[in-house]
Amino acid sequence: MKYLFSILFSLSVFAAYAQPDIERCKELARENYPAIRQYDLISRTQEYNLSNASKAWLPKVSLSAQATYQSDVVRWPEQFESMLAAQGLDMPGLRNDQYKVQIDIQQTIWDGGKSKADKELAESEAEQSRTSADVEMYSLNSRIDDLYFGILLMQEQKKSIEDMMGRLQNNLNYVNALVENGVAMQADADAVQVQILSARQTLRQVEAAEDSFRRMLELFIGEEIGDGPLTVPSAVEPMGNESERPELKMFDAQIGMLEARNRMLDVSLTPKFALFAQGYYGYPGLNMFENMMSSRWSLNGIIGVRMVWDISSFYNLKTSRNQLRNAMDMVNVQRDVFSFNTAVMTEQGNAEITRLRAVLKDDDEIVRLRGNVREAAEVRLQEGVVDMNDLLSKISDESSAEIARSTHEIELLKAIYELKNTLNR
Repeated sequence: MKYLFSILFSLSVFAAYAQPDIERCKELARENYPAIRQYDLISRTQEYNLSNASKAWLPKVSLSAQATYQSDVVRWPEQFESMLAAQGLDMPGLRNDQYKVQIDIQQTIWDGGKSKADKELAESEAEQSRTSADVEMYSLNSRIDDLYFGILLMQEQKKSIEDMMGRLQNNLNYVNALVENGVAMQADADAVQVQILSARQTLRQVEAAEDSFRRMLELFIGEEIGDGPLTVPSAVEPMGNESERPELKMFDAQIGMLEARNRMLDVSLTPKFALFAQGYYGYPGLNMFENMMSSRWSLNGIIGVRMVWDISSFYNLKTSRNQLRNAMDMVNVQRDVFSFNTAVMTEQGNAEITRLRAVLKDDDEIVRLRGNVREAAEVRLQEGVVDMNDLLSKISDESSAEIARSTHEIELLKAIYELKNTLNR
């Protein structure tokens, strides 16, 4: 049991201090980026819009009340009033004050396809918003790459500087021994010490830059990565040059939304039919003659079929269609521009990768030769043939060659990942 516990504890400690690789950093950045919350808001908005479109078939009920005073009302003709008065009948007619409490119910029986078009528009708008969010989230990849490869570059430069400082220290120890034996001058030891101090200053600058990159990366991913070395990703180039960028899906979604709006124009041209019922309690009622003889309130009702056809929709139809067609053409132009720029960036990326691979082959040979020259200079120094300044120059040349090689290695990896981001592969 103790053995099992120690294993689990070791695994937990390892997991706690394990450094995330570049792909994991991108996943964490997407999860931690505040814009991720807009996906949930987009889904909610889509649900609300679809719900509203579905409720278009529910009966519409309205309740109203009114009280009016009219300057004139329907009255009996004077001749008829005279006849009634002659017979001793008092029929005052309608009163000027009138009252009504009314309820209206309307049930759509054919909406010309409006509810269906509303649903399609809601879905297309949600898809357009979602793909726009995808584009914004995708832009995180290049920012993570810049920080991640910046850290890797600082790591390699630190290693080269530390190797150079190790060589300088070995030579300093050797020169100090010569000084103690009276074979070399103190100035030679001081020259080496100056180089060590200069290298230490450079090392501190590199460490400060690396720490800055690490802190920024932690802000993006929402986790601490400590000071341990990051994993160097593999230099595997993407296959093919066909782009799968989210911008292309965004353009498709924009076209889909414009097409949905175009269908809404067709719907606006069709008549709508509905059943309706009206009922009210008030004065006067539908039986006006009865209310001319009595001012009693009464219940009244009407049922029927109603057609509504907005003829004014034809006025701006041609202009509206031209506007939508022009908007679609603009989206297609933006797609063509994006595809063209992507193709150019792809060619540039492939050329840069080819160049850096060729440079790296030369770098390996340059580092090997610089190492041979430095070792030969150290041997000659021990034989008293080469002075210290010449040896320091050889050590500096070797360190510069190593830094150049490590820089080109990281630049190659970064160029490969830039190409991946360009193609989304």
